[in-house]
Amino acid sequence: MNQNDAAALSVWVALESPTSDPAGVNGMMDLVEKEVAGLPIAVERIPGRDGLGDMLLLRAGPDNGEPAVAVMSHLDTVHPLGTSAKGLPVRIEGDRLYGPGVYDMKGGAWLALQAFKQVAVAGTAGRPMVFLFTPDEEIGSPVSRGLIEEIGRKAKAVLVTEPARDGGRVVTARKGVGRFEVRVEGRPAHAGSRHADGRNAIREAAHQILAIEGMTDYARGITTSVALVGGGTAANVIPQHAWFSVDCRVTTLADGAMMEKRILGLKPHDPDVSLRITGRMNRPPYEKTPAVAELFALARKVAAEIGFELQDCPMTGGGSDGNFTAALGTPTLDGLGIDGDGAHTLQEYGLISSIAPRRALIKGLLEAL
Repeated sequence: MNQNDAAALSVWVALESPTSDPAGVNGMMDLVEKEVAGLPIAVERIPGRDGLGDMLLLRAGPDNGEPAVAVMSHLDTVHPLGTSAKGLPVRIEGDRLYGPGVYDMKGGAWLALQAFKQVAVAGTAGRPMVFLFTPDEEIGSPVSRGLIEEIGRKAKAVLVTEPARDGGRVVTARKGVGRFEVRVEGRPAHAGSRHADGRNAIREAAHQILAIEGMTDYARGITTSVALVGGGTAANVIPQHAWFSVDCRVTTLADGAMMEKRILGLKPHDPDVSLRITGRMNRPPYEKTPAVAELFALARKVAAEIGFELQDCPMTGGGSDGNFTAALGTPTLDGLGIDGDGAHTLQEYGLISSIAPRRALIKGLLEAL
């Protein structure tokens, strides 16, 4: 176990960077810039917009006209400011480094940067390398998606440093993700004296929620869930307004198009109530194509040379920026980050012993591609 790795990564983890705090996210971008200062790495910083932090693009390797190998990491986390002071302090317990975002995904971003720096300094890459750090993955990458796809479209391969799964497995397939918002407009009335005049928006929302939850089809890998809901104004008023959000996951592009049409096409149960539905499938499915399988085979070979057996996991339900690049047909390998567990919880940790082999794996891929 390398305590120097743990100490260096702890600095990143201690700087809290929830997506909603551009100052914290930009502080992370500053740390990356500081790490590469004076190295043969070109730095481009793209100012943030829409209340989000900046993006950072690193370039290195030979300028030989070949398609680049792209590495992608996000530096935003889901944990609100103050988490490290209360529920999840940064600390080392045995082989575990705890802290907000250490597993998802500062550990992967940090170790990949070390590999990128090594290859850039040694000059051992056979083609150009780019490394994109983004500020908004945890909310669906609304600002960074365009640049992610632009880089992915031109790349030889994309390496995504989301955390490893199930004891070190990499990711070669992810479900597509859709997010929708349903707003219900009813008719208010006094709940006692004029009950019959009202049209209850919450009642209508209940019908729609049951319909949407009923669209889940485990056999086809389709899931729908409603996890946020609200409405009403007072206990003695028939509610005029209600709203809820929908999460949808699919395994194929065709199912994504079908589910988007079904959800956007919902009709009111009560004809006197109106629905306004917005949203879309915002992450296409990432399927294990022959090109992805070939890239994974190369990673297995590199891992074997390092001294460990690399495996992949079945299609996972969580989305990432790898969904965007894989959908373009660019070979994409994900889950290359730190091993550990507890993403998005107060028990989040990374395994310190996984840092060195994962860093060596990324270094080997940058040199072999």
